[in-house]
Amino acid sequence: MKKILFLILCALFVSNGYAQQKTLYDFKVKDIDGKEYDLSRLKGKKVLIVNVASKCGLTPQYEDLQALYEKYADQNFVVIGFPSDNFKNQEFATNKEIKEFCSANYGVTFPIMEKVDVKGEQAIPLYKWLTRKKENGKFDAEIQWNFQKFMIDEKGNIVDYVLPKEKPTTEKIVDWIEGKN
Repeated sequence: MKKILFLILCALFVSNGYAQQKTLYDFKVKDIDGKEYDLSRLKGKKVLIVNVASKCGLTPQYEDLQALYEKYADQNFVVIGFPSDNFKNQEFATNKEIKEFCSANYGVTFPIMEKVDVKGEQAIPLYKWLTRKKENGKFDAEIQWNFQKFMIDEKGNIVDYVLPKEKPTTEKIVDWIEGKN
């Protein structure tokens, strides 16, 4: 009888959302060259995930993203860019064009993934996790525009996010990287 009661309670906890949430490490994506990129390789690092676009008024944020990456890379921090064309055709058509643009104009050396959808039903699974409370267990965070930033801790858990118009060097992000909050 105790065993049956225990199983019923376990089933209730799981069905009510008390099951263990996914982490960043549960996802695989493709990099800008089309190669599989297993996000579990980032274990132990703080990760800033950003949906980027090459032809947006916020595109100069690439410069700050690169500066953050260079400054904190040796402190187990990485930036990952996800090009997206979900907002008014502000991204190039091909991954090759995106890669060339990022390198030539901003000297980007942080990982850039292939062009993806970041919102709506076509959003890749990673972005569904980042933006939906039922997936991440923390909050809903609809992508408002290009350059929305998501902070992931060293254990792969979503921590917070920063809206597109806020620079990557905002105090909220820098303090998080430096462990001040």
